[in-house]
Amino acid sequence: MDPLPGYTLAWADEFDGPAGAPPDPRTWRPETGGHGWGNAELQYYTAETANAALDGAGHLAITARQAGQELAATAYDGCRYTSARLITRDLRPVRYGLIEASMKIPGGRGIWPAFWLLGTDIDQAGWPACGEIDVMENFGTEPCWVYGTVHGPGYCGDIGIGGEHGAGAPLAGDFHSYAVAWEPDLIRWFFDGTCYHTVTPASLRGNRWVFDHDCYLLLNVAVGGTASVPPDGSTRFPQTMLVDYVRVYAA
Repeated sequence: MDPLPGYTLAWADEFDGPAGAPPDPRTWRPETGGHGWGNAELQYYTAETANAALDGAGHLAITARQAGQELAATAYDGCRYTSARLITRDLRPVRYGLIEASMKIPGGRGIWPAFWLLGTDIDQAGWPACGEIDVMENFGTEPCWVYGTVHGPGYCGDIGIGGEHGAGAPLAGDFHSYAVAWEPDLIRWFFDGTCYHTVTPASLRGNRWVFDHDCYLLLNVAVGGTASVPPDGSTRFPQTMLVDYVRVYAA
């Protein structure tokens, strides 16, 4: 989408580089592990370029793969799937602005791609008091829909405050822009430049607004989980999310 009036580019990653190179370590670092991530997810997040690497054509590829039974047992904590979860924590803090990614997401039952933010105070405040802003989520059982949500104390998990937008066609079919414009006391969600959801402190059912401090960005592709469903025989692996760019604009 075009920058909103009053916003100027603060930083960007256009994912230029040779095929197979890891994402820029000055901006992204992997979180690893296979403990379910609070959602009973089925994948093990690795630091391997098989799961997160540049494709040589200006994209970051985050790929969920099936792991053989022996490798799952010996290397991936029993998880039958591998994927990647990349974060900007301690590298690129963000407080307010227009945060946008252009992505071609994967599709299939049990595939759960996401682009989101967490408060940098998560170790001190815990979740959800640190605040979570989900720029986009998609679930393979609802291929045409994008979801944008906030989570905080008293409005987290199944009762997060969210909006949704139907694209009219599967999102996995093409690149789309997913963005939030985050201001003090106001967050707006955009799909291909169209605003489809707005949250203010008045939206929080009397609960506390926890979105006035630094956050970090996350990109990941989960498999299964409590907000999703397990994959089945209809799900084809590998499943890849291509990220054309991530851009952060300051007001």
